[in-house]
Amino acid sequence: MNPAESAVAKAKWEHFPHDADVGVRGFGATAAEAFEQAAQALTAVVTRVEIDPKIRVEVSCEAPDLELLFVEWLNAIIYEMAVRGMLFGRFAVRIEGHRLNGTLWGEPVDVGRHAPACEPKGATYTALKVAADDKGLWSAACIVDV
Repeated sequence: MNPAESAVAKAKWEHFPHDADVGVRGFGATAAEAFEQAAQALTAVVTRVEIDPKIRVEVSCEAPDLELLFVEWLNAIIYEMAVRGMLFGRFAVRIEGHRLNGTLWGEPVDVGRHAPACEPKGATYTALKVAADDKGLWSAACIVDV
């Protein structure tokens, strides 16, 4: 397997239980990729339907460290979901120092088609962790208030 295939094989997301809320975790070859995958997990909290990436939205945020930047990233997505009435299914993240520039692609919520399960209220500092393991695989996780 070449390095590009290996990186793709490592990119994934998951949910983890936490009382009445839900944990989201993304994995990737880089911190940015782990952030993108966690965003996928966030969308999957709301709907299981594939999102048509027809509208592009740019976001940016800053924070003093990578973990706080992750919370800011997820909260930027939640904000855009709420004010635009959209769901996002594709994400691109660029991290430079303490600044993140991201692109979200999505579509307006269609209640009949998307059957939204809940509306995320915000990413929290509970179970917050962004780190690379000893093999270089990054993970980014926290609890989302739903």
